[in-house]
Amino acid sequence: QVQLVESGGGLVQAGGSLKLSCAAPARIFSVNVMGWYRQAPGKQRELVAAIRPGGSTDYADSVKGRFTISRDNAKNIVNLQMNSLKPEDTGVYYCAGGWSSIMVQALVDYWGQGTQVTVSS
Repeated sequence: QVQLVESGGGLVQAGGSLKLSCAAPARIFSVNVMGWYRQAPGKQRELVAAIRPGGSTDYADSVKGRFTISRDNAKNIVNLQMNSLKPEDTGVYYCAGGWSSIMVQALVDYWGQGTQVTVSS
């Protein structure tokens, strides 16, 4: 049963922007960390960004300065604003949530179904 619902993926030209959103039930949104992973064709799934209830964030080096993760606690939504997109950002983006204090794939408790992001050159 899908408990995290992503939206906002699509096709964009290099240099453009997209905003992804992840809606979660309140009982899941209260986890210790939520974040976004992505998986490019033929590659392993990798962490893109994570955010904790207090607002502290982590980013992959490849997206620092371009992506911003945020959370709307009133609406139980986690957003990922992606600017200056590059073709190498192409992939399926997954929302994730976990009770662990760190965002590690093996410790993720909840996954979304994924949303495709395609960046054309």
